[in-house]
Amino acid sequence: MDRFLTMQLFVQVAELESFRKAADRLGMPPSSASTAIQALERQVGVRLFQRTTRRVKLTAEGSQYLEACTRVLADLNDTDALFTGPKNNPRGVVRVDLPERLARLVIIPALPAFVRRYPDIQIRLATRGQLVNLVGEGVDCAVRVGYLADSALVARGIGMLEQINCAAPSYLERQGTPHTLADLQHHLTVNYFSDRTGSNLPWEYVEHGQTKTVRTRAAISVSSSEAYVACCLAGLGLAQLPRRTIEDHLANGQLAEVMPDYRAAPLPVSVVYPHQRQLAPRVRAFVDWVAEVMASS
Repeated sequence: MDRFLTMQLFVQVAELESFRKAADRLGMPPSSASTAIQALERQVGVRLFQRTTRRVKLTAEGSQYLEACTRVLADLNDTDALFTGPKNNPRGVVRVDLPERLARLVIIPALPAFVRRYPDIQIRLATRGQLVNLVGEGVDCAVRVGYLADSALVARGIGMLEQINCAAPSYLERQGTPHTLADLQHHLTVNYFSDRTGSNLPWEYVEHGQTKTVRTRAAISVSSSEAYVACCLAGLGLAQLPRRTIEDHLANGQLAEVMPDYRAAPLPVSVVYPHQRQLAPRVRAFVDWVAEVMASS
């Protein structure tokens, strides 16, 4: 059996946890499938599956090999797709990483339109929200909020998120409403820290077109957008949040804007992807679509 077919078989066995089901899907005898995987294990020098009478499961080494095979097969499919011409619809799996809150409130609600437009594309969506190794982890593209550090990635700006200062009514009843920068010395903020550096992001405001910072006190620091919003809702302090991601809380009175004259600068939203190869049609379709979603929101 050639290497390409063996890799396809391996991926199917891993997905279905069955030699028989994988063989049926690929139209081969189950005995041939089992023999081919045994030969593959001898070739790579490790056991890829743990076998029981009921099913087969990947070993730790098998999981690593699966990631590699998935990338190789996707690259081969991408190469074919580049030369099939526009007459064929984009197809295949798009592996995407998104910030959790932006995914839940903005992108996922719009996904049915993408599925209708591209019925042959399947989305594999992760919400880690940090700049993962796209190539190493087999991610086709990622959406990121905020200013990006220099990297070997292509970054395409797809929108801006207006930020506002806000607090829960319970906090404002307890501590009063701040109106000026001087008032902040009597208030607590919820701090957001970077997983990458461990440093708290400063409390920012724009004055005469320049971004400035002010020192604040905090009872808690968090590193995820969901926790940041939850702390603000719980009345733990003031927070600077993208309006688009808290519109429901503003509408139902769970949060209120404060200090509207001292807002932070809008946050850029970017989609990033590796630059070492031409974008596959399936990835290009998703990138263009998510740009449309951000533009319309």
